[in-house]
Amino acid sequence: MVAGRRELLGFACAGLLAYAVDLGLFTCLRGPAGLDPLTAKALSFVAGCSVAYAGNALGTYRHLGRPRGLRPCAVFFAVNAAGAAVQLLCLAVSHYGLGLTSQRADTVSGAGVGMILGTILRFWGTRTLVFRSAAGSGGPSGSWNATSGGRVGSWTG
Repeated sequence: MVAGRRELLGFACAGLLAYAVDLGLFTCLRGPAGLDPLTAKALSFVAGCSVAYAGNALGTYRHLGRPRGLRPCAVFFAVNAAGAAVQLLCLAVSHYGLGLTSQRADTVSGAGVGMILGTILRFWGTRTLVFRSAAGSGGPSGSWNATSGGRVGSWTG
């Protein structure tokens, strides 16, 4: 039970730091740098995901061994993109589907409900698809193999 709390706390800390980097960089790129919003958001999203990956690999899940190769990083970015899509979907359903177009409704649906659902998806994906436990390496929750770059005991290794 304590390990689960540590994992949640580590994941939350890495996520908060990544969020701060994402928000800070987006603000700088939109303001002083003068980039358009989509370019600024794309760049800040990549920076935030990179910080989150490093925080989780070097902090939260360091006891599982360091993942090797590009595959775990790519899967991490895909999981985070899916989490961002969940947030956008919540906002779109609320704003366009339900007609709740006020600033408050957009904030609640996108930054509230969407963030909660997206974070649940990110946590599940990060722990299930990217940083798997070495226990039970013969099954689908195998560990990363430094030589092959795939998971031991799974279809990728």
